[in-house]
Amino acid sequence: MLRELVKRWANHKIMVRWLSRFFHYLDRYFIARRSLPPLNEVGLTCFRDLVYQEVNSKAKDAVLDVISKERDGEQIDRALLKNVLDIFVEIGMSQMDHYEDDFEAHMLQGTSAYYSVKAANWIREDSCPDYMIKAEECLKRERERVSHYLHSSSETKLVEKVQHELLVVHANQLLEKEHSGVHSLLRDDKLDDLSRMFRLYHKVPHGLEPVSNVFKQHITAEGTALVQQAEDAASSQAANGGVQEQVLIRKIIELHDKYMTYVTDCFQNHTLFHKAMKEAFEIFCNRTVAGSSSAEQLATFCDTILRKGGSEKLSDEAIEETLENVVKLLAYISDKDLFAEFYRKKLARRLLFDRSANDEHERSILSKLKQQCGGQFTSKMEGMVTDLQLAKEHQSSFDEYLGNNPTTHTGIDLQVSVLTTGYWPSYKSSDINLPAEMARGVEVFKEFYDNKNKHRKLTWIYSLGSCHINARFDQKPIELVVTTYQACLLMLFNTSDKLGYPEIMTQSNLSDDDLPRLLHSLSCGKYKILSKEPNTKTVTQNDSFEFNRKFNDRMRRIKVPLPLVDERKKVVEDVHKDRRYAIDAAIVRIMKSRKVLGHQQLVMECVEQLTRMFKPDIKAIKKRIEDLISRDYLERDKENPNMFRYLA
Repeated sequence: MLRELVKRWANHKIMVRWLSRFFHYLDRYFIARRSLPPLNEVGLTCFRDLVYQEVNSKAKDAVLDVISKERDGEQIDRALLKNVLDIFVEIGMSQMDHYEDDFEAHMLQGTSAYYSVKAANWIREDSCPDYMIKAEECLKRERERVSHYLHSSSETKLVEKVQHELLVVHANQLLEKEHSGVHSLLRDDKLDDLSRMFRLYHKVPHGLEPVSNVFKQHITAEGTALVQQAEDAASSQAANGGVQEQVLIRKIIELHDKYMTYVTDCFQNHTLFHKAMKEAFEIFCNRTVAGSSSAEQLATFCDTILRKGGSEKLSDEAIEETLENVVKLLAYISDKDLFAEFYRKKLARRLLFDRSANDEHERSILSKLKQQCGGQFTSKMEGMVTDLQLAKEHQSSFDEYLGNNPTTHTGIDLQVSVLTTGYWPSYKSSDINLPAEMARGVEVFKEFYDNKNKHRKLTWIYSLGSCHINARFDQKPIELVVTTYQACLLMLFNTSDKLGYPEIMTQSNLSDDDLPRLLHSLSCGKYKILSKEPNTKTVTQNDSFEFNRKFNDRMRRIKVPLPLVDERKKVVEDVHKDRRYAIDAAIVRIMKSRKVLGHQQLVMECVEQLTRMFKPDIKAIKKRIEDLISRDYLERDKENPNMFRYLA
């Protein structure tokens, strides 16, 4: 039947074409003047009314039957179908009504029914990957159908029908399959299957949302498990807590690399998956481990990488890559200002005590942090690095000064780092009584500095200093590397064989906050330079001390360690104080530009401005608003207390 229809249609078109030529004059002049339809149109109308109207239903059924056979794997004459469907298009004379109403609507309905049955069977019998392979193949074949014999306008509608039946109707069931759903594919690293899932669902409206949600849940679960493992390990091995935190950061970096590869390779950098990954990492990257915040952990990790002996096994390229990853992780941490302060403290120690492994790496990470968080974030840190370089130049000038003025030389090698207060963390400065040798050195340097800088004042931070002392023991002399405070205490024993705690306090002018810790390091630590009575592990005000002449060690130079004070509390306090200033500045900036603003709007805009550096507390913002009102920066509107006015 279909062949006969195609044959009759071809013959009819030939006859119409020749008749139009025979009566060309009639078609061109008479018909045009009378506003009658052209002969070609009349010929097509005749075929439509006499033939098409009689057979289109049977032709449609026959075509649908052939399409169904092709879907089931039979070979068909595609050229014949193309010719038949061209009749449905051409009979409309530039209109698609006949094709769409007489064929396409029925074809789409049949497609839905066909794939509805197929999908119901496959979802029951197949795994998620197998189902997706079949679905992808079906979509490919339907597109081929369009290119071979369907009209191009049918492609979008046809594909949507197939996608709906195969991907939308059974989406939840498919994605949540127990042993082969998205969770399983992510767990088993099935990259090809995940890529196929993305290809299938990214063309379905809102199709990727369930996939990205599962992706987020999976990363969150995996990251939270890592944090919990570190927490458990740190609590069971309290001494190795810091090590566990370092291991945790490395594992999180590995996790980030792994799933970033998924986002780029499997999910083609789609924004939904970037967002899912960001939200997932923000959840577990802001957890504390053994009382240490994520900001502190990350700063400590950087310190380990950048200080001498911390990364000897890593190449320069590996260190750069690690630092790059650290900066990426910082993007997920809400308290970036806390990280900055911890990092600054540790950077100061590396620079001041010459513990930095490589200046290039120090500058490199500052450059990366500046790019990520802005110039204000790194301005003080960059100032510290530059400051230390200037301090070395000052030292060279001082050495030259001593060379030119030999009478001023104190007999000890003195190295002084002159630093700018604004760049460096604040340090406690005690008025310790320096030994005469040290005091003379300080005076000489002060005289040298005052001559060059008339309007600057030096503040000495002895707590950051270090000394090399030659100690004469009975067995052999040993060079002791100690802090300035430790050196001051040891040198008291040059003039006294035995000193009690109160005498040491009086002569050194140190407080009860510092003295017990210093004496403990010299008498109860690894190296017992001083002997203590009574011989206990704690230092009290009733103890007495004397120089331990019998001390010996196989090394000719030893460094006497001083336990570090836990600076965590002070750092947190400093950051909270800085946050008050940041909130004040944000409120004033907003009100200065807006002049009048409602309470809710002001709080929202303030949060928006500050979120880049830390997560502001709403109560803290309200408190700062009240403080600014009391200081006449703002005032409440007399008629509406929820409105604020800026006072210039």
